[in-house]
Amino acid sequence: MTEPFEPPRLVWPTTTVRESFLAGERADCLAEGTSTEWLDTADDDFDAFVSQRRGVHVRWSVPCTTFWYISGRHYLGTLIIRHDLTPELVEAGGHVGYHIVVPWRRQGHATRMLAAGLVECRRLGLNRVLLTCAHDNEASRRVILANGGVPDRPVRREDRFWIALNGRPDPD
Repeated sequence: MTEPFEPPRLVWPTTTVRESFLAGERADCLAEGTSTEWLDTADDDFDAFVSQRRGVHVRWSVPCTTFWYISGRHYLGTLIIRHDLTPELVEAGGHVGYHIVVPWRRQGHATRMLAAGLVECRRLGLNRVLLTCAHDNEASRRVILANGGVPDRPVRREDRFWIALNGRPDPD
């Protein structure tokens, strides 16, 4: 994929990236061998799809905010901030989930997107955040470590990392 025309930034979901969102998420589904059916709703009424993703919504039994990482009309990925943790999210999921779609991977976007997401976490009043990734997800591990992730004990098949947001070391 070519370099984006504008510096990428985190925004609330927006209709301006309709074509690249659909193309990028379809490419992801095809690369991962998953169904694209969830995109049918977006394809039919993108305005409503976007509207349903803006603001704070309860998912995973906690308040969540969804951001898209965009450059002009290019959709690069999604970042979700979970404002609280449940026992299940402590084991797998954590405060922040993110992905960059296939056409934009391996260009440093995930590292920059997570850094921008950590700023949003601070705005929400979080002092530290938990991120998790599968043991074999080396790319995600590098992104988390580049953003100050401190390894914690693994749980099940997830590696866990804490990132302090207040400039002080994490309490144990």
